[in-house]
Amino acid sequence: MKPAAFDYVAPRTVDEALNALGATRHDVRVLAGGQSLILEMHLQRIRPDLVVDINRVAELDRLSVNDGTVEIGALVRHGVFESPQAVPGPLGRLFALAAVNIAHPPIRACGTMVGSLAWAHPASEWCAIALALDAAIEVRSTGGAREIAARDYFRGPLQTARARDELITSVRFPLPADDTGVGFIEHRRTHFCFAQVAVAATLTVHDGLISDARIGLVNCADRPIRAHAAEQVLIGCEITVPAVGNRLPGGHPFVRAGRIAADQDAAPLAEPYADPEYRRQVIAVLVGRTLRQAAEGVLQ
Repeated sequence: MKPAAFDYVAPRTVDEALNALGATRHDVRVLAGGQSLILEMHLQRIRPDLVVDINRVAELDRLSVNDGTVEIGALVRHGVFESPQAVPGPLGRLFALAAVNIAHPPIRACGTMVGSLAWAHPASEWCAIALALDAAIEVRSTGGAREIAARDYFRGPLQTARARDELITSVRFPLPADDTGVGFIEHRRTHFCFAQVAVAATLTVHDGLISDARIGLVNCADRPIRAHAAEQVLIGCEITVPAVGNRLPGGHPFVRAGRIAADQDAAPLAEPYADPEYRRQVIAVLVGRTLRQAAEGVLQ
């Protein structure tokens, strides 16, 4: 199939892009990497009246660290984050663990983190990480700018709090403390499939006890979710992992957290090759393993 006919503009400034977005009441789409948008247009599941290509807006291709936060512009590509040095400290390590799970190198060279947030697919790695780490999403329109907390942004599959005429210009993440451990593990049928389940986790430890835990779940509901119930089980627990072997004892806090995440936090939907009960089992196992990975980073 071929895309339906559409108008196309390629602005060179944010203001030009905003004017284009606000100029029509019909379906308008923003093109950055286009890995999802182009496929949907090709299959004519999306038939936009106007495509606004922002790739020439140089001011959106920026990554900066200020006052304990990292700000990532709308044109920063997935591939940038494959290097743990792209962002300082534990956040850079977490991004690197996640980035290599995104599709394959050509996609990572073109697609963007902000584009993933705009698309809001339940299987997006970045969406779950943004939710778990309390990221803030900056959107702009001709009427001004506003900030949307990640916890308020995701409304459902491919549904967000962003208005039709708003452009996401950047996303900001708070930088975790240097003594924070991070983990990310993904399960999928083949290397190039969407995640059936993935888990992002951070652990902060004081005096040997877990003082903060954050768990983001990928493709475990109709939107990215944060495993609040599982996190609460971990607060105040001693951080220990077996010296050898891969299996945690059944009563270990990480195992309990995995079961709670699967039973109370997640709401997995049936999909080919993975019914809800199978996915709950995977969630429980992956949460425990990801927490262990984060703990090992703290204990090194």
